[in-house]
Amino acid sequence: MADLLQGSKELTRKLQAMRDAVAPVLRPALVAAGNEVANDARSLAEASRRTGDLIESIHVTGPGETTPPHSTDGGQRTAGEFEVLVTAGDSDARHAHLVEGGTAHRLHKDGTTTGTMPAQPFFNPAWRLNRKRLEQRINRLLRRAIREASQ
Repeated sequence: MADLLQGSKELTRKLQAMRDAVAPVLRPALVAAGNEVANDARSLAEASRRTGDLIESIHVTGPGETTPPHSTDGGQRTAGEFEVLVTAGDSDARHAHLVEGGTAHRLHKDGTTTGTMPAQPFFNPAWRLNRKRLEQRINRLLRRAIREASQ
């Protein structure tokens, strides 16, 4: 079958060259960005510290790695090739979402109640503090790597 698009093989070759040039630059930058978010989340979680389990449960999972057990909904997740996951929670600290969002008063059928706990956000503020700066840094790196690969 004839090529439907003239030059498609050449385009594919150039795009693959760009991808190969971007990968070694992007992965370390993503891990560094994840570490910055995680460090800020740890410092913000310090306010709710009792045992330190929550702070110690904040992990950065690099490309191709798997998150700790119980750190995401449904258990574990493997990060994609160009993806870094910052998670809070593990087998020892399954309460990260309760600290982040707080709890409401609940009345159980047996007459007991749960108390309320005000939200002590640490994860979303850490992301909001870093998001714009990290996106700009990674975009700059990508543009530079693509420019060098396309020459």
